[in-house]
Amino acid sequence: MALLLGYDVGSSSIKATLMEAETGKVLASATMPERELEIIAKNPGWAEQNPQTWWDNVIAATQKIKSRTDFAPGDVRAIGISYQMHGLVVVDSKNEVLRPAIIWCDSRAVEIGNKALKNIGEKKCLTNLLNSPGNFTASKLKWVKDNEPRIYSKIYKMMLPGDFIAMKMTGEIKTTSSGLSEGIMWDFKNEGLADMVLDYYGISPNLVAETMPTFSVQGHLTKESSKLLGLKAGTIVSYRAGDQPNNALSLNVLNPGEIAATAGTSGVVYGITDKAKSDSKSRVNTFVHVNHESGKPRYGVLLCLNGTGILNSWLKHNTGSLDYPEMNELAAKAPVGSDGLMILPFGNGAERTLENRDIGSSIHGLNFNIHNRSHLLRAAQEGIVFALNYGLEIMQNTGVIIKKVRAGKANMFLSPLFGEAFATVTGATVELYNTDGSQGAARGAGIGADLYRDPKEAFAGLKPVEVIEPNKRLQSAYKEAYAAWQKVLKVELQK
Repeated sequence: MALLLGYDVGSSSIKATLMEAETGKVLASATMPERELEIIAKNPGWAEQNPQTWWDNVIAATQKIKSRTDFAPGDVRAIGISYQMHGLVVVDSKNEVLRPAIIWCDSRAVEIGNKALKNIGEKKCLTNLLNSPGNFTASKLKWVKDNEPRIYSKIYKMMLPGDFIAMKMTGEIKTTSSGLSEGIMWDFKNEGLADMVLDYYGISPNLVAETMPTFSVQGHLTKESSKLLGLKAGTIVSYRAGDQPNNALSLNVLNPGEIAATAGTSGVVYGITDKAKSDSKSRVNTFVHVNHESGKPRYGVLLCLNGTGILNSWLKHNTGSLDYPEMNELAAKAPVGSDGLMILPFGNGAERTLENRDIGSSIHGLNFNIHNRSHLLRAAQEGIVFALNYGLEIMQNTGVIIKKVRAGKANMFLSPLFGEAFATVTGATVELYNTDGSQGAARGAGIGADLYRDPKEAFAGLKPVEVIEPNKRLQSAYKEAYAAWQKVLKVELQK
């Protein structure tokens, strides 16, 4: 029996899934730790995590899977890795981590990226990079260079979070073109490393890992890692991708016109195109998709809202003892528009849709005589939907048409209110699937190991478990509520 093992290394938790390659049947899944991983914020706008913590929880999740199902380690034919995007991990020549990882929602490098855009040239950046250098991985490395020169001098290689996990498994440091594009280190025009960015920042290309295809044999489990994981030494790692390209893969979103969404810690809509287009202000971003090939381009246009599930999580931990299903049920008791209560969900670092501004989260229209917890919970879910729709209006200007959206039935999409609000406000049909990033990584590993003839075979049997159509009866009310929310946002942006 051929088995596949997929890992999704997020900023909240690490999830692992063991899957039968032939049938796509999930044999076991495990998530670690049981409470969300800590994000270290030593200064306002900073966000760091210890990479060793990711690896420790990869091991713990694997051990939990082994305790839940009986399988021979040799039956695992391939391993796939999905990971939180845009992070920076730096190691020395002994592969030892030099400092905590600067993760995706960290805002410290915003001005570095803005200055680079101006000095390299906006036209050149948007033509070759399809993005501003912005607050992405290359700019974070430049921050280390400028502010921590002793650490920078010891760097042997810089990596993305998934590259680090693969290194811990295989002992080899490699990356992908998709990964380099998310760090704004990929030249779309010349199909190679973005020397223009590295040269401007004074970063040696030797610090960048060897580039491998997304679907390929990228290394083998070492004896040491196999003992820690309880797997067979020599097992191949045959897939790695950032969480959003991987989420799209998990939903079989691979071709132009197909769109994926997720609403975990961050909220993302990710549309596939074969056109190398960019937003003039880099409010949405274009990256190399997992199945991109020279001569057969596939790009992912990504809209990201940092303050999504983290807002819901904050409310859960700070406004009472309800669990998420109870919160969703209570939120549904308030009317559309929450009787004038509005929340701007921008409290998790600089937001790209706001041109990398960090305006924080805020509550508006609160009336102590009218509003209760149900209004607050509904306003949070509506605020997230409104913020995503605000970004979608920008995304559509790049040529991505929003008609049907696929999402995993997880996180915020477990809320019937959220799903209906999203469909009604955006006007899109939403298809929900029982899949997630770790399952996508497992299927990706099967593709990379040539266990499937093609991606179509890998996703045979994947069907939607729920379809949500826009609620025509509520469209007018949502339109009015969204317009009011936009006015509040406009005022906040003018401050």
